[in-house]
Parts: sequence; structure tokens; C-alpha cells
Amino acid sequence: MMNAQDKIGYDAWLRYASIENGELREEYRACCSVIVITEQTKLLHTAARELAEAVGAMTGHKPEVTSVRDRQVPSVMIGIKGKGDTDGLGDEGYTLQTLEGGQEEAECIAIIGVSDRGALYGAFHLIRLMQMGEPINKLQVKESPANGLRIINQWDNMDGSIERGYAGKSIFYDSGGFVKDFTRIRDYARLLASTGINAISINNVNVHREETKLITAEYERTLSKVADVFGAYGIKLFLSINFASPIAIGGLQTADPLDPEVRKWWAERAEDLYRAIPDFGGFLVKADSEFRPGPFTYGRDHADGANLLAEALAPHGGLVIWRCFVYNCLQDWRDRSTDRAKAAYDHFTPLDGRFADNVILQIKNGPMDFQVREPVSPLFGGLSHTNQVLELQITQEYTGQQKHVCYLVPQWKEVLDFDTFAAGKGSTVDKIASGALYNRPYGGLAAVSNIGDDACWTGHPLAQANLYGYGRLAWNSALSAEQITTEWIRLSLGRDPVTEDVVSSILLRSWGIYESYTSPLGVGWMVNPNHHYGPNVDGYEYSKWGTYHFADHQGIGVDRTIGTGTGYAGQYHTQPSEIYNSLERCPDELLLFFHHVPYTHVLQSGKTVIQHIYDTHFDGVDAAAGLLAAWQTLRGKIDNAYFELVASRLTEQSEHAKEWRDVINTYFYRKSGIDDRQGRLIY
Repeated sequence: MMNAQDKIGYDAWLRYASIENGELREEYRACCSVIVITEQTKLLHTAARELAEAVGAMTGHKPEVTSVRDRQVPSVMIGIKGKGDTDGLGDEGYTLQTLEGGQEEAECIAIIGVSDRGALYGAFHLIRLMQMGEPINKLQVKESPANGLRIINQWDNMDGSIERGYAGKSIFYDSGGFVKDFTRIRDYARLLASTGINAISINNVNVHREETKLITAEYERTLSKVADVFGAYGIKLFLSINFASPIAIGGLQTADPLDPEVRKWWAERAEDLYRAIPDFGGFLVKADSEFRPGPFTYGRDHADGANLLAEALAPHGGLVIWRCFVYNCLQDWRDRSTDRAKAAYDHFTPLDGRFADNVILQIKNGPMDFQVREPVSPLFGGLSHTNQVLELQITQEYTGQQKHVCYLVPQWKEVLDFDTFAAGKGSTVDKIASGALYNRPYGGLAAVSNIGDDACWTGHPLAQANLYGYGRLAWNSALSAEQITTEWIRLSLGRDPVTEDVVSSILLRSWGIYESYTSPLGVGWMVNPNHHYGPNVDGYEYSKWGTYHFADHQGIGVDRTIGTGTGYAGQYHTQPSEIYNSLERCPDELLLFFHHVPYTHVLQSGKTVIQHIYDTHFDGVDAAAGLLAAWQTLRGKIDNAYFELVASRLTEQSEHAKEWRDVINTYFYRKSGIDDRQGRLIY
């Protein structure tokens, strides 16, 4: 267990500080003096316990929890109602309402969920209001999630390591398999549920030998215990599976999805899992990409593979989440017909309408791989008869690995708001991913987790804002980045206005700053091979097939136009396609993703490409130093251990930005032979 001094930021946004305003503290204490639960369910008990702990910490008076309401005592009532005020709120919606008292009846706050899961979310909503210092005496709230599936993907391995993990070891596994103490898993479930997350897959999509056995009887009892921990917070358990499991652990000679014995084997596995875990969510699958086995081995396609698993899970209400990150990592990038950016669209659009109704395609936000800047995947807009979820990456693989602050909520907002024009104007990604545009039965958001066993969960305390922001956007994609930022700061760091101004500025500027000293005009991948941290312009692991930026002494960028390039721009619908295909209309920030141009090409900003590269990298270094300087002004306003940890991270970022500047600018100076117009020293 942790010592107090080790718990830097451990409570994250569930930090329940005492309410300093005496009048407000008394209001909260009086309104929440008793908590009444109207039905005896596990989730309602969770809701009452969480609310009681929060009120006790904030007011100094922990409420009594009971199932009998004394109408003469102010109380919070938590219950379930399937009609009336909750009509139209779906299975997870809730109302939050202050009921005024009369002569013989005290005031009551009613948290009514369509289900007990909805009531739990309502309780966390009330807690959030109190943390932010909002009045609760006249509540009239109706909420329901924008997305049905709101899932976290853990990339944890059973040896305790985490693929793309930048915050320590796994909280689920150690060298001996599953951890023995589930306390931290429970605390993680609390954090996720408080933002509305309702599903989690707990092992890496790149399923290794030991993880393949997770779906066998050997792990059923432990998985049942894990599922119970998450289930108490309304979170369903999913598992990543190895498509070749019938061979690896089943003793069969084939994993052919059309083979009757294979179908029978998966049906039996599903039946056993649901016997052990009645509320099991289903399978997450990565197949036929980056050396993972899949249906291609047998001459089958992705629909054949996904539908095999869907058939096994359907009798139990389970889902198959099939990842669309499929490409040939050994292809020759110099061959215009094999543009990696085109792969997902080319693989999956011909299969639209062939997937079972309990299959969901998980599509990355961009066509490549979580770069700091890339266009929205055209696969959103390419499918109208298939369930889809938007996949985001909270863990900062290509965006500073939680050593640099890079707040990704503004990036995700741009993705969600992108108009595909698939069914006319207004066909935004958020409507497609949620299922609303085409009235699909399933949809939502998925994201790769950024947590580990570090004291503060995320290595960099400010990286907690990305995890919080993902949950809030998955629940309500209409929230602005500014709203989410304000919430996270007040919940995590308190309500000091100076602190809020400084931290808000740091977070909201950080994505642009990181981009400025790393990735010019839509060029990505300029990182060290394998671990993907630090600058190496030609260093990405598949660079033997040619660079991703196609720079030579004359120019830079990838021609993805319809007429002379790879044709990728043609995968979009007419309106975005025409913009991206046009050298004149293409946004500066994506110019080099779509066009190969001379270094002297003049951008819409009025600068040449080469001068833009020089300027942004010098400016980015100054801005990174400015983040540290701004944070230093908060000394004494924030817990000292927390302050020093963030300061050390920002110091590293400031120094690392200089390395990025020097490597990138030097490379392109030597390629182009063009001097910096400002006369700065470039080696």
C-alpha cells in the first residue's frame, strides 16, 4: 500500500477538498444529511457510498445511508425509474432534481436513473457540482450519454509490462500473473465511472502467448473477481483475443472462420465465459495487421472473421469490436499504389453491410497512427451499414509520452466536429461514431489508456486531464475543450482563479506547442525507431522502404492527390476531397500530408515552407520554456510534491524541445541549402 507521501495526485479528479465557503459548506451538509436508496442493487449501493464519502470529505459530516426516507429530514434520494421524467434518456440517462419541501416535508434531491447505472452517473454528477462550488438547491438536470459504448483499451501484458505505457507497470498484472490486491483496480474503476466510462478491455490487443489463455478455464475465477470490481461501477469487462486461439490453445489444426469445428470451439468458449461472467462484454480483436493472425490466412475477409466471433457471442448479448488498423507493414512506401493511409478504407468499405449487428468496427481517428497532426480517417463517411467506434489514443505514444505536456482534447474535438458530408452537410464524425447518423444499434468511442502504477497514475500529473477529457467527451461530445479543462482543474487542483488561469493556458496551448517543435505541416513519423521518443527524421522503423516525408533537395511532402499522387484524397466525399486535393485550398497544417511542394512554396500564412519549418521550431522552443515559466508562478499554490513533479517534467520538455529544433532544422537546412531569413544559427 502507498504511504501518504507517495500519493502525488493519486485521487486525481476525485479529490474531495473541504469546502472553504462556510455558507456553501452548510448548504451541502444540510441538503445531503441523509442518503436514501430506493432499491437494493449493487450499483445503487456504490452510488450511495461514493456520494456519502464525497459529502463527508467536503463538509466534515458524513451522511447516513438508509433505505427508509424520513420526509421531515432533508435528503438525497437515489433510485430507478423507467418512465415519466426519464423518457427519452436511454438506458443510462438520469435526472437530477431538487424537490422543494412543504409544511410537513423537507427538501429532497432526487437522483433518478433509467437504470441503476444511470443513477450512479447522476450521483457522480452531483459530486462534481459540489466539487466545483455550484449551488444544488434548485437542480433541474437531465442527462444521457451521446455514445452507447465508452470503452478504455488497456494495452497491458501479463508480465506486468504495458505496450506504449509511460506511467509505470500494469495495475492488473505482475510477473506472477494477476495482482493479488485489487484495491488499485477498484480505485481505477471509480475514476472511470465518474466520467461515464462503461467498458474496459484489460489486455493488450497484441495478444501474447500467456494472454491467449485468458479465455480458458484457468483464469475464469480471477476474471470473475475483476469483472465484479468493475461491475460495481457499471463497467463491463472485455478481453482482447488471439484470432488463432483454436490452434494456440484449442488443439485444432485450423482457425478458418468458416470451419464448423472452429465455429463450435468459439461457441463453447463464449458459453464458458458467460457462465463465469454473466455480464461479460465481448471480444476486442486485432487481426491481419503487424503480424497478428487473422482470416487472411485462409483466404477469408474481415467480415468472415468478425462474424465467426459474433455468432458465438450473440446468444449472450456479447459484442465483437474489430479494429480497422490493418495494413501491410512490409509494403514499399515508394510505390504509390500502396499508400498506407489508404489501407483501412480499401480493406473495409467493400465489406459495408456484411458485418453482423453485434460487430463494431473500431477506427482510428486518422489514417496513419495517432500522429500529432493527420486528417480524419475517410473510413468515417465510407460506411453506412456498419457499426463504428472512434478510436483515440490517450497514452501519448507520438505526442511526448507523458514526459511532455500535450493536452489532446482540442485535437479530439476537431476530429469529432469534422464534417464528412457522407449524408450531406452536418454528417460529422461524432454523429457517425455514435450511430446516430445511420441509426445503427451500436456506436461510441474507444481509447488506449494512459495509466500505470505510478503514484499519480499517468506519470505526468497534467496527463490526467487527457484521461478525464476522454471520458467527458465520450459522454457528451458537445462539451467544449474549455469547459472540460475548467472542470478538470477545479476538481483536481481546486478553485483558485490564478491557478485555473495558468493551468488552463498551459493545457490549451500545449498541443499546438508540441506540434510546432516536432511535426511541420502534417509531416509525421520523424521519431526514433521502435520506442518513438525523440527526433530522428528518417528513423521510423519501416523507413527502409522510403521516408514518410519524401524530402529531397528540391522539396518535401507526400503527393496524395487524385491526378498525380496516390489518390488518397479521393477517398473522401466531394467537399473535403476537393479541399485536400487542391494545392491552393488545402489547409497549411495538412499541406505536406497531401502535397509534395518545393521548399520555396508560399503557404497561406505568407511564409515559405522552409521558413515555416525554421520559425515554428524556434518558436516552439520559446513556447515550451514559457510553459515552465508559467508553472513556476504557482509555487506555493499547489501541493509541493505535485508542483515539483510537474516542474521536472516541464524542464525535461523545455530541454527536449531544443533537441527537436536542432535536429529538424539542421536536417532541412542541409537538404534545402536555404538560409534562415532571420539569420539564426542552424548547424
